Amino acid sequence: MNAPALRDRLRGIAALALLPLLALTACGSGDGGGTAAVGAQASPAPTSDPVASVRTVDAVAALLPADVRRSGTLRVGSSIGFPPGAYYPNGPDKAPAGQDIDLADAVAKVLGVKLDRQDASFETILPALGSGKYDVGTGNFGVTTERLRTIDFVTYINDGQGFAVRKGNTALKKVTDLTQLCGLTVGTGAGTTFETTLTAQKGVCAKAGKKPYDVKVYSENAATLTALQQGRIDVVMSTINGLRYQASQPAAQTTFLGEYHRLDVGFAFKKGSPLTKAFQAAVNELIENGTYARILKKWGTSASAIETSRINPPEHA
Repeated sequence: MNAPALRDRLRGIAALALLPLLALTACGSGDGGGTAAVGAQASPAPTSDPVASVRTVDAVAALLPADVRRSGTLRVGSSIGFPPGAYYPNGPDKAPAGQDIDLADAVAKVLGVKLDRQDASFETILPALGSGKYDVGTGNFGVTTERLRTIDFVTYINDGQGFAVRKGNTALKKVTDLTQLCGLTVGTGAGTTFETTLTAQKGVCAKAGKKPYDVKVYSENAATLTALQQGRIDVVMSTINGLRYQASQPAAQTTFLGEYHRLDVGFAFKKGSPLTKAFQAAVNELIENGTYARILKKWGTSASAIETSRINPPEHA
């Protein structure tokens, strides 16, 4: 085997060894992926249970439609992909864990209903809400002007868009303008706000007289990070909390470059859903009684806390 071929083989072996860590990273302001079980081995769930003490609040539960109160169940399309949002710490045949899981469970307890949680890929959930397949969608869905045309949101956290590079790469320090990406290859998740932003702004490099950046889209989180480690992409665009969490791990092979654009994140509903006021009241109840703060502290996302839940706030400028 010649020297270049040997180097390629060793690089591939190293990337495979990193897969358990790579799957920790998010792919979207809202995004899951099909590789959560891999990353779960590297990230056991915290043992505290701030949801256990939550009780039904009759005045809030009364805001639910009568048919929901009678059935006592809500169908949830849930994107399970990465910590700290939602992932499988013990494999896909076990219960999911994460900030989004705890918050949804706590809201359900306030409302006095059970959740029929159905795993779904991120990009399929919002269209399925319109068809009536799910009552609510979860998956770190960012509130954008485009999505507000067809989806209602009840906010529960403030996350957003960020970038990361392979550890040791010093070419990028912090991305504050997309022209800093000109000439580079950017990896991101399918159907995400990141893909939308990168596609919409692709002309900025030509206007600046620079070589365009290239966008590579991946449907699985581990695939994105493997591409980064193998040098097939230069930088990853994903969620602030997901990238920060991944970079903080002891064996991290990525460096978080900071925040680029903040977005409110919320539970998603079909347009005109009668569930939004009940969910908003439930989230605000959790904020007021301290459960919300305890959940965010558990998952290390306290910096993303909101003061009050809102229905359909405008996208952050």
